[in-house]
Amino acid sequence: MADAPAPLTYAQAGVDVDAGNALVDRIKPLAASTRRTGADANLGGFGGLFDLKACGFKDPVLVAANDGVGTKLKIAIDTGLHATVGIDLVAMCVNDLIVQGAEPLFFLDYFATGALNVDEAASVISGIAEGCRQAGCALIGGETAEMPGLYAKGDYDLAGFAVGAVERDAILPRRDVIAGDALIGLASSGVHSNGYSLVRRIVERTGLLWSDDAPFSPGLMLGEALMEPTRIYVKPVLAGLKAGLPIKALAHITGGGITENLPRVLPDGFAADISLNAIDVPAVFGWLAAQGGVAESEMLRTFNCGVGMILVVPNASADAVISHFSQAGAAAAMIGALAESDGPRVTYSGSLGL
Repeated sequence: MADAPAPLTYAQAGVDVDAGNALVDRIKPLAASTRRTGADANLGGFGGLFDLKACGFKDPVLVAANDGVGTKLKIAIDTGLHATVGIDLVAMCVNDLIVQGAEPLFFLDYFATGALNVDEAASVISGIAEGCRQAGCALIGGETAEMPGLYAKGDYDLAGFAVGAVERDAILPRRDVIAGDALIGLASSGVHSNGYSLVRRIVERTGLLWSDDAPFSPGLMLGEALMEPTRIYVKPVLAGLKAGLPIKALAHITGGGITENLPRVLPDGFAADISLNAIDVPAVFGWLAAQGGVAESEMLRTFNCGVGMILVVPNASADAVISHFSQAGAAAAMIGALAESDGPRVTYSGSLGL
């Protein structure tokens, strides 16, 4: 009679429950550091709790957003630089909330991998906690999924989910947009988290290693420079709205660039005329364009090209709005204006100077 096969365990199948528990213990203090009014529950329950009434809203509408960070993750994995990609994850979600006038309230993450590396995962989640602190929202829960056989060794994936609230009468965009309204651009911190499939292809073409000096950023390795995290605009925008700045609309400039994103917040019959000469373009974009032979039009519909957020405001208020954001540490400049038009939704004059 043949011997019975040895009994199997979940660990032998590739799932380390003890590692998962160790990660939860590591990230509990990180989650606690993001607590805010309305979020007082401890991490570890079956669901995250949030007390909306405690935040003082009178007639709130909830706004939800979810996103990832695309193939920027591949650079994090290849370089071992995991500490800031969590900031990117939060930024991509909360910047989408603020364009509707919503205050981000809480955040949840999803971390999936083939075999859990506790130190690596904790580094990623520390970045998520930092992003939540920058946005003023609470990290109230998440999911760590260990799925052997589904991911290549060392690979992982991230998704983020954010919920915010806005008073019903303060939802953006407003309906009083008119021809002549000014377009104010808020500076990006670099490539942010879009277009990285093209970025990686360009780097491959150059033959440079991630550990080589960044040609466009002296003192940094190429991988470090390209991992610069996405800027989070929540606090200066919220402060401006609460101060009564007449912000009529906001556009988060993500994949698709200005060309694809700005029209999403404009009424029918209006177009944006953008002066490219007014944009302070970070050196990374000039390098990418030159090394990849990327045309200016393609740059504008792939990358933010130096503008991470665009505000629509009355022309007479442009200087006050620029002053507010500059004092808040978010460089701002007037980059164009709106006009009535049934033609292309965005037109450009001048050049990025790439």
